[in-house]
This record gives sequence, C-alpha cells and structure tokens, in this order.
Amino acid sequence: MGSVGELTASALERAARVDLAAAFRLAVRLDLHEGVCNHFSVMLADGGTFLLNRYGLHWNEVSASNLLALDAAGRVLGGEGDYEKTAFWIHSRIHLASPHAGCVLHTHMPYATALTLLQDGRLEMVEQNALRFHDDIAYDDTYNGLVIDQAEGDRLADVLGAKRVLFLANHGVIVVGPSVAEAFDSLYYLERACRLQVLARMMGGKRRPVRPEVVERTCRLMRTDAPQYAGAHFSALKRILDREEPAYSR
Repeated sequence: MGSVGELTASALERAARVDLAAAFRLAVRLDLHEGVCNHFSVMLADGGTFLLNRYGLHWNEVSASNLLALDAAGRVLGGEGDYEKTAFWIHSRIHLASPHAGCVLHTHMPYATALTLLQDGRLEMVEQNALRFHDDIAYDDTYNGLVIDQAEGDRLADVLGAKRVLFLANHGVIVVGPSVAEAFDSLYYLERACRLQVLARMMGGKRRPVRPEVVERTCRLMRTDAPQYAGAHFSALKRILDREEPAYSR
C-alpha cells in the first residue's frame, strides 16, 4: 500500500485529468476547437509534470485516461502516443515561466481569433463580459509562424508575463489560470466578449464607452468572486457531461 502522500498525489492527478478532459469535451460543445489542433495542459501538484492532449485525437475523443504526462524536457512519463511539438514548446515554457499558469489553454476560437487578424485587434472595455479582463490581456503583435523551438516558446511566455490572456497576432489566444476551472471560465467569457465586439463592429457606428472608474470597479468586483464563480460554473458544465457524455472521465 502506498503512503498517504502517494495516495494524495494520485487522487490529485486523477482530479486534474478529469477536469482537463472535461475542458476538451466542453470546448467542442462551445465551438472553441479546431480539427485535431490546439492544446490544453495542466501542471500537476509536483510542479514538474504536466498533462497534455495526445496528438491526433479529436477533442471529443479526449478522456482522463488518454492524456499524456510530460516533464519539462519533453519526456512522456505517462500515457501512450506522441504530442504535437508546438504544443510542447508553448505549454512547457509558459508553465515554467509563469507560476500563475497552472492551466494553459490555447485555441483558435473564432471570435477571439478574428480580433487577432486586425491591425487594431484589441478587446475594448465596452461590454460587461470584457470588463473582467481589464488590464489583464497581453498582446503579441509579431507573428513568427509555428512555435517550433524553445526560443519562441520563451518569447511568448515573456510577452504573457503576469497577465491571464495573450492574444497572438494572426493566430489565436492563450488563456491561463491557477486551475482548469478558472482558466476555462476565462476562456468561455473571453470568447463571449470577443463575439459581442465583432458583432458590434459589424453593425457600424461608434461603440458606447464605459467610464474608466466603472471599468475598474466592475473588474475588481468580478475578480473578487472569480474563483468561486468559476468553480460553480465549471461544476455545472461537468454535471452536463456526467449526464450526457460520461466517457470523458474514464
């Protein structure tokens, strides 16, 4: 029989696997995915091992048991199959450089990505969902192609810094959080905010501004309740999966 510490670590890894697998399945339902591309990861409690999706799986096929466990050197410590090299360089370098990035989500979700294609592609603080991201978005305005080496991974991690969101020019977005629940909640609301901004731009006319003091106060209130709200939101979404798609947790 293993020690209490070993049993605790095993239980924590199991919970992380279930949450990350749920995030993949939910991303499909919410149209945040693209082919068998893009990648989500979460750092385990040991601080040196992270879970990542296996290359070639549609996100509807991802489950708790088929996630890969990797170390910072790219060695597969658990699971079968290979991983996408760009996924490794993005996720490993951000996990190592950013203590607040326990979970790292990278997508080409349509509305957020649409903003990255614009010369002035910024999320404006003109809508309530957007306000939760006030002063918490970094913008990488240099597209260097695929992230295929450590240098580019480190550059992205440096641009992200202590922010929660990174807009990648001509590419997509990266969202991080201390847990899968918090990162996914941010990903969900980021896409909602971007969708409304894209729709508002399509309508033409001048966007209605929000007073700076209201932006700051609203953002502060939202962040105070963010962990509790994200936990409740993600738990509710997982209950839907438990009823309709329980294979995610196997």
